[in-house]
Amino acid sequence: MSTISPDPHRPLKDAFGRFATGITLAGCVNAHGAPTVITVNSFTSVSLEPPLVLWCLENKAASYKAFYDASHYGISILRADQEDMSNRFAGYQPAPLQADEMAPTKSGAPVLKACLASFDCKIVDRHRAGDHLILIGEVEGFTSTQGEPLIYFASQYGCGPHS
Repeated sequence: MSTISPDPHRPLKDAFGRFATGITLAGCVNAHGAPTVITVNSFTSVSLEPPLVLWCLENKAASYKAFYDASHYGISILRADQEDMSNRFAGYQPAPLQADEMAPTKSGAPVLKACLASFDCKIVDRHRAGDHLILIGEVEGFTSTQGEPLIYFASQYGCGPHS
């Protein structure tokens, strides 16, 4: 009988989790022409001139090849009531994004119809960093609306353990 050893990275993960983040979905069109979507909390703006954003993709993610090979990606910033979307695309092989859930973008990269903001991005650089790939994208189009964001803190949705 084998025992599962504790995660040696748990203390560091817990420390990283003390930084509250928003939750996004990143999406691209894969080699089969279908949308590939993943939940991301590493999204950030980089520059206004030119308009650049980035996010980080784990090297062992099931969607790694699709994003590595893509020319564009879309980012959808989730609303507070979209925890189900975050959970859906956090799994290893989630149910695919359906056509009626997507909004059109110039590049064809998938973004959600219903979200706080979306960005259509051309990948301009990729950097390997430890166990992740950093995908830098130039914003070619975006949408934005009012609302409350979905927040992630200490491995929980909301503002912390008491929210």
